[in-house]
Amino acid sequence: MLSTHQQTSLEITESKIIHKSGIVHPLARFVTEETAALLFHLQPEQIYKITCWRHVVHVHGKGVSRFVSYADFPPISGVEAPREGDMVRWRKRWRRKWKIKQAPHFWTEFYAHQFKKAASMGKLLEWGKLVAIVKSALSQVALQQLRQVYNQEKFG
Repeated sequence: MLSTHQQTSLEITESKIIHKSGIVHPLARFVTEETAALLFHLQPEQIYKITCWRHVVHVHGKGVSRFVSYADFPPISGVEAPREGDMVRWRKRWRRKWKIKQAPHFWTEFYAHQFKKAASMGKLLEWGKLVAIVKSALSQVALQQLRQVYNQEKFG
């Protein structure tokens, strides 16, 4: 169900994301502290630093110090939508790492989480539109699960 809690003050924090390369990776726009935290089952405040190198991302957090691919981060709302070249990079990663043709289960968890935490109907719709853009990368089972969560949040 949509959250009815309205934040009364804006909290500005210093970004934990540091770019160490002069050439920014095309998928770097999808790297966020929140996504890294979900990827490693941490709270966002437990992420200490995310270092973006030319070809990999280093995530340093509570009990975690790992290099991950930019292609491990799903697309997010609020930045430029995924392009065809992005899809090629993701599919290449999935074939190499997991021997699958569709997005890993983490993407389903990630988008379900975003649906559940949407603070407004507009934000929920924004995430729904993004999932519609990447639906060809998701399995039928994943799409069904996401539709259920979306409808639950929309119609409560």
